[in-house]
Amino acid sequence: MADASYVPPRVWVWESENGGQFGGINRPTAGARFDKPLPVGKHPFQLYSLATPNGVKVTILFEELLEQGIKEAEYDAFLIEIMEGGQFGSGFVEINPNSKIPAMVDRSNGAEIPVFESGAILLYLAEKFNAFIPADLAMRAQCLSWLFWQIGSGPFLGGGFGHFYAYAPEKYQYSIDRFAMEVKRQLDVLNQHLENNTYICGDDYTIADMAIWPWYGALVDGKLYEAAEFLQVESYLYVVRWARQIGQRKAVQRGKMVNRTWGELSEQLRNRHDASDFELRTQDKLEASE
Repeated sequence: MADASYVPPRVWVWESENGGQFGGINRPTAGARFDKPLPVGKHPFQLYSLATPNGVKVTILFEELLEQGIKEAEYDAFLIEIMEGGQFGSGFVEINPNSKIPAMVDRSNGAEIPVFESGAILLYLAEKFNAFIPADLAMRAQCLSWLFWQIGSGPFLGGGFGHFYAYAPEKYQYSIDRFAMEVKRQLDVLNQHLENNTYICGDDYTIADMAIWPWYGALVDGKLYEAAEFLQVESYLYVVRWARQIGQRKAVQRGKMVNRTWGELSEQLRNRHDASDFELRTQDKLEASE
């Protein structure tokens, strides 16, 4: 139901405490809020991120590139604590004026090239290494179409449904119904497409899968907003099959651990600087099960 007592003012004015889980960090202005340089590791690529769905897209791609034996894709991944406002430090804002994770710096050719927005990073890396993006023009067009489908559709799932269903301080039927309907429509789009395709681009696993899986794969796996039953995600059989298939990939399992600060300790890798970091986490997991 709508709040009948609220009438939008002629001119909107920001109130510093507007409630909600993110109320303490959200402001209607951009720019750095404090001075803090970014740490720099030893590898060609420096990633500054958190293991939200948008962050996981990029760490999955890095791990998939390394899984293919592309050593030039080695990277350092530094944790950005977004709930503590780490994305508003001067160093982060310098490489991403939009103050959103993930952001990356490519130092592989001597100069420092900053790249921000998860979709842009996926495309940049895929083109740089000529991997996980089709060479055939028609299939490339399909891959990019689905990549940008996720970029355009994701905010309806995250900032729309996720916010009003899981994070908003007050629940209103209109907003939840509106975004739940759209998320189910998106799931049906994917389900119909995947009925006749192993991956988003047919038989080829691409950056389109890596962009879509952290959001919609997590949703149908019951790991996003605790909304699986509410949305009846099990009915989207082909999305479920696709999500489980991708989730079994070793690179995906590593990628979703990077810059993670919640869940089981054995599934967290707050900062990643070397492949051996995962071996330590794996050993922790083995010891915990004994």
